[in-house]
Amino acid sequence: MDSAGPVRQVRPRLRSPLRLPATRSGRRRALWVVMAACVLALLPATWVYAEGSPRVRDMAHVPSAPVAMVFGAGLWEGKPSPYLAHRLDAAAELYRAGKVRVVLVTGDNSREDYDEPDAMRAYLTERGVPDDRIVSDFAGFDTWDSCTRAQRIFGVKRAVLITQGFHIRRALALCEAAGIDAYGVGVTAKHDVTWYAGGAREVVAAGKAALDALVRPRPSFLGPHEPGVQRALAG
Repeated sequence: MDSAGPVRQVRPRLRSPLRLPATRSGRRRALWVVMAACVLALLPATWVYAEGSPRVRDMAHVPSAPVAMVFGAGLWEGKPSPYLAHRLDAAAELYRAGKVRVVLVTGDNSREDYDEPDAMRAYLTERGVPDDRIVSDFAGFDTWDSCTRAQRIFGVKRAVLITQGFHIRRALALCEAAGIDAYGVGVTAKHDVTWYAGGAREVVAAGKAALDALVRPRPSFLGPHEPGVQRALAG
């Protein structure tokens, strides 16, 4: 009979993947690294805010322009989402007030079963905007694509941008980088989960916006010049 008793199992000690530096100077350097990373992460958002804020106006005080640009914001069962409907309502109001003469609707039509521009056009015509005063950009896949295509493909030089408040400054900064003299209307929206998610997304999206403004890449789809805006303005 073995009198040594049960054998105790020794569990290996797990090392923490993150360990603070052992010295005071090391901890100080680590703190500076973290602070510098936070500052660098927030620089694009600061740039977007500084570039866009001076050109944000309300509906009553936005300057007149030949074109209103409405950015897509999703469809619900083929109809504009509530957020997109608010943007389109603002565009229709500006048209009726004589502050814009043409509405450029820019959105995603990358697949056959999803067509933001046509849904936006139908919504506007139902609210009294003449069909021949609406121009569709079917390749506005993101904000930069919408801005640079408006200038390079449709020849837009001056415009009123219409989107939600959390997005309007980024849209203004990118349209300015694309060569468009623009003011913006940030339409009001209920502060629900979508609104907070959109605001949080803007912090991340600001990084891409800063890169787009610096590099100024070609849009996902360029294509030939389209005279739709000039034709509508002439009409």
